[in-house]
Amino acid sequence: MARLKLAAVAIVLGLSASGYAQNKRAAPVRAPIANQIPGAVADDAWTPLFNGKDLSGWTAGYSSKPLDGRPASALFAVEGGVIHAYPTEAAGTEQVQAFIETNRDYKNYRVSLEYKWGEKKFSPRMDLVRDAGLIYHVYEKPEYNWPHGVESQIQEGDTGDLWAISARATSTIVPQTLRYARAVDGGVPVLVGTYGGFERIRHGALNELPGWNRLEVIVRGDSSTHIVNGFVNMRATGLKSWDSARKAWVPLTHGKLALQAEYAEVYYRNIRIRPLTPAEMRD
Repeated sequence: MARLKLAAVAIVLGLSASGYAQNKRAAPVRAPIANQIPGAVADDAWTPLFNGKDLSGWTAGYSSKPLDGRPASALFAVEGGVIHAYPTEAAGTEQVQAFIETNRDYKNYRVSLEYKWGEKKFSPRMDLVRDAGLIYHVYEKPEYNWPHGVESQIQEGDTGDLWAISARATSTIVPQTLRYARAVDGGVPVLVGTYGGFERIRHGALNELPGWNRLEVIVRGDSSTHIVNGFVNMRATGLKSWDSARKAWVPLTHGKLALQAEYAEVYYRNIRIRPLTPAEMRD
């Protein structure tokens, strides 16, 4: 498998997987009201994944080869109830990619977090948009690479994109724009994913705001919904992982969660999870 996103070679819908690193900015489009999903549930239904004090419950790892002997956890600090990625690194310096991953495995849930961009960017991506992400249904963790699973992109102009990282996913897109749309709005089925590759489905609408933004992902079995600031901009079904022993794709219905640090300063807070309601299990 390619060891970095920059080296990925799979081609998806006319976009090579190297686009995972090149980060083309999307034209801002507001989501229609019909794509809003209400999320009002009692606060006591939620379980914090981050205690606001330290990284208990999480394990840090490198997704590229480290430049020095520091542990991957050195790229994350907890400050005032916020996780700060690249806290002490000087802007413009050469850095590496890293992630923090939950110690627990989850299924049938709604996860919510807030993120905000910092000012700093790092080599080798000084000229690209800021990039991070939430990987869910993590099923495999190769050395010095991103955990294998499905990513809800966090990126300037592209939050909500889906990346299949050595995984598979099916969604619906408008052929003319190659962007997510429901079938009733003209979307046609598309399947992405190869083992060892990074393949993308573009979000349907941009809902990122200046400052803090909320990303939520609803995961029900092998399907998922990405929600940015209350608006749905991606739905996927048929999530699959690669079973090396059987040499076959199998349903991907559970896994760990991982937050990325990808050559750009980013802050995370209010990370929490809850079981799906009966209504969400039926949808």
